[in-house]
Amino acid sequence: MNISEVAKRTGLTSKAIRFYEEKGLVTPPLRAENGYRRYAAKHIEELTLLRQARQVGFTLDECREMVLLFNNPARHSAEVKKRTLQKVAEIEHHITELDRMRSRLMALAEQCPGDESADCPIINNLAGCCLNKK
Repeated sequence: MNISEVAKRTGLTSKAIRFYEEKGLVTPPLRAENGYRRYAAKHIEELTLLRQARQVGFTLDECREMVLLFNNPARHSAEVKKRTLQKVAEIEHHITELDRMRSRLMALAEQCPGDESADCPIINNLAGCCLNKK
C-alpha cells in the first residue's frame, strides 16, 4: 500500500508519516524497485497507535516506547498501564498548574479598571511594581 492510502487509513498526513519514519518511531517500510515506500497492515497499526497516543498527550519518546511495547509479544500489560498512569499524573499536574494560572489571571483582571487610563494593576503586578504606586 502506498503512503496516500496509509494516510487515509490512519488519519495522518503523508508529511506526518514521513516524520515518524525519519524519527524511527515506526518500523521502516520496504521499498519497491522504484524507491517508493510499501506499507503493510503492521504500519497502519503502528501509525494509528502513534496518532492516538499523541492525541492523549504522549511525547514522541513515549510514543516510541509504546510502539516498541506494541511490537513486543512478551510485553506485560502492567508496564503499559504504569506508563499510562504516569501520563495521567502528569496531566493532572498540568491541570493544577493551569488552574492556578487562571485564578491568578482572574484576580489580576478583577483589580484592573479596564478603562482608558494608563495605570494598569495587571502590568504593575506582573512587573513587580507596587499596585498603589503613583
